[in-house]
Amino acid sequence: MKAPLLRWLSAPDLSRVSQLQLLAKTVVEGVSGGLHRSHHVGSSIEFKEHCPYVPGDETRSIDWKLFGKTDRLYIRQYEDETNLYCTIVIDQSGSMRYSGSRSNGLSKHEFAVRLAACLSYLLVNQQDAVGLATFDSKIRTYIPPRSRPNHLQVLFEAMANSKPGNETDLCVVLQSLLSQCKQRGLVFIISDCFGDAQAIVKSLALLRSNHQEVVVFQIWDDDEIDFPFQSRTMFRSLEMDSDQVMVDPTRLRSAYLENLGEFRRSLQQGCRQNRVDLVSVCTSESYSLVLSNYIATRRNRA
Repeated sequence: MKAPLLRWLSAPDLSRVSQLQLLAKTVVEGVSGGLHRSHHVGSSIEFKEHCPYVPGDETRSIDWKLFGKTDRLYIRQYEDETNLYCTIVIDQSGSMRYSGSRSNGLSKHEFAVRLAACLSYLLVNQQDAVGLATFDSKIRTYIPPRSRPNHLQVLFEAMANSKPGNETDLCVVLQSLLSQCKQRGLVFIISDCFGDAQAIVKSLALLRSNHQEVVVFQIWDDDEIDFPFQSRTMFRSLEMDSDQVMVDPTRLRSAYLENLGEFRRSLQQGCRQNRVDLVSVCTSESYSLVLSNYIATRRNRA
C-alpha cells in the first residue's frame, strides 16, 4: 500500500469502511457492475424475470433448463446494478486551517481529508467511480470520476497535496461544478460552509436540479460551536492575515451564539427543503465512525 494511503487511513479505518456499502437513494447511471440499482437492463448478477425469446435476442441468454421443462424458449433478463458516479469536494480555504484544543491535533482541513479518504476507499472498493475537487475561491484541482483500483493513488496524492490558506466562495464553486457533473450521481461536499446561508442553499438547489444527490458534511471545531474563550483574546482571520482584533470574548459570546444559531437553522432548513443531506460533524469526533453512522442512516432510510 502506497504512502499517501497510509498517511490518511489507519488499519481500523480500513477495516471499518471496507465492510460498508453506500447505497444510492436515487437511480443512477453507469456502465459497469456495482452495488447501485438502476433501471438499465443488462447482464448483472441479479435475476429479474423470464421473457419469451424472439428472433434477435442473444442466444446465450436462453434458459436451456427451462426449455427442457417447457419445450419453449425463454431468455433470462437481469436488472443491472450500475456503479455510482461520485464527486468528493474538499474545502481548502483558510478557515479550514483552524484547530482547537479538543480537535485531537487535527485542523478542520485535515479532518476533511481523512473523511474524504475513507469515503474514497469505500466507493472505489465497491466498484464505484469517484472523482475529486478541491477549492477555495475557485476549483483548484479536479479529477474526473474513475472506478479503477489504481485511481485511489491519484486521489490520495491530490488530497495529501491539498493545502488550505485562501479566501473562499462556496457559491461560485458549486455553480462551476455544474459543468463537471454531467452524469446523474452523488456529490459529497466537505466544508465548514462559511458564507451566506441563503446563497449557499440556492447553489445546492442548482446541483439538485442537475440530477445530483447532494450530501454536505459540515465540519466544525468545538470552539466554533460553544465559543469557550474567557480572557481577552486576539482573533485573526485565517483567510486575510491583515485582519485581526483584540476583544473581550465574554461580551461577544451571547451575540456570537445567537448569530451562529440563526446561520445553522437557515442552512438546515434550506437543505431539508431541497432534499440535501446536511451532516454536522466536529473534529473531535472519529471521522470513520461519522461515515459509518451516516451510511447506516442511509441504509435504514432506504
